[in-house]
Amino acid sequence: MSDIKVPFIDLQQRYQEEKEELLACVERVLESGHLVMTPELGALEEKVAAYAGIKHCIGLNSGTDALMMALMALGIGRGDEVITSPISFVATIGSIAHIGATPVFADVREDQNIDPAEIEKKITPKTKAIMPVHWTGRIADMDAIMDIAERHNLMVVEDSAQTMGSYYKGRHGGTFGQANGISCHPLKNLNAIGDGGFLLTDDDKVMEKVRLYRNHGLESRDNCVLFGVNSRLDVLNAEVLSFRLDRLKSVIERRRANVNLYRKMITAEQVFIPPCQPHEENSFVMFLTQCDDRDGLQAHLTEKGIQSLVYYGTPLHLHPAAAKLGFGRGDLPKAEAQCERVLALPHHQNLSEDQISYVAEAVNEFYAGK
Repeated sequence: MSDIKVPFIDLQQRYQEEKEELLACVERVLESGHLVMTPELGALEEKVAAYAGIKHCIGLNSGTDALMMALMALGIGRGDEVITSPISFVATIGSIAHIGATPVFADVREDQNIDPAEIEKKITPKTKAIMPVHWTGRIADMDAIMDIAERHNLMVVEDSAQTMGSYYKGRHGGTFGQANGISCHPLKNLNAIGDGGFLLTDDDKVMEKVRLYRNHGLESRDNCVLFGVNSRLDVLNAEVLSFRLDRLKSVIERRRANVNLYRKMITAEQVFIPPCQPHEENSFVMFLTQCDDRDGLQAHLTEKGIQSLVYYGTPLHLHPAAAKLGFGRGDLPKAEAQCERVLALPHHQNLSEDQISYVAEAVNEFYAGK
């Protein structure tokens, strides 16, 4: 194997770019002596809510907790069904299962987002909510999904883990449903030092419940009104995320420029890149392709010193943990076929044009003559 010439992501390089500001955040917080639930967190929450165009933002310790608490606050639990996508990280269905509800899968479109027509087929008397996943920053067809939800009296909880900076018809992702979760994992465009997340909602009652859930159910130090958990976003990450939110526009612009270069330079017909639609502004958390002979291409890229990752090779319904849900191989053919072909190429805001050109040349070289 060659030395790595093009890393999949380069967090060290991003640190060097932001080193002065990040160390200032650390110094400011540690010198204050206040690390949890300070006004800095409230200021960040207001800033994120204003950015997304929604009434409330609650800072949490992960996007997973945001999804779980969204479902809890909406009263979804044991015996209820939540329709979601089979293409996502396992946290999507984990959040549903942990509150006692049952994930139900609907197949996807060619862009790997859930197909509204398939959602409608899966509705039963037990269905209480739809959880669309905005995969890689591309927002699902929310007009159709919200129409289905309204006609069937269902709630919507958006898995917006990858959606900061993405828009659908001018509206930010994570602002359509009753309660929605965003992740600030280190691989996201708006990333914490470790884990972090936000719950977005316009519903005052949801906001009040989630603020209690995240802090052990405490209204005050000696007054617990419900049994919650510890899911507070710490103040250091609040400071870092506030700083990085100011830079998010430039981060996304650089990522979009990278994708445009990839689209221009990858000419192999065996590689499908889902097109952007006129109504969408994708923040491109990842750059996913669907490739013939995916494993062969990945091996070729590795030999060239190019890191690539399969995101993800197994649809959620085929994981061992999901076996009891009653879905088997062949039940969701589009998702299964796409998972066999999907490959994520290197993609981050510090990627150079020369690196993108090198990756594209390697991809085209692999398919030449095939």
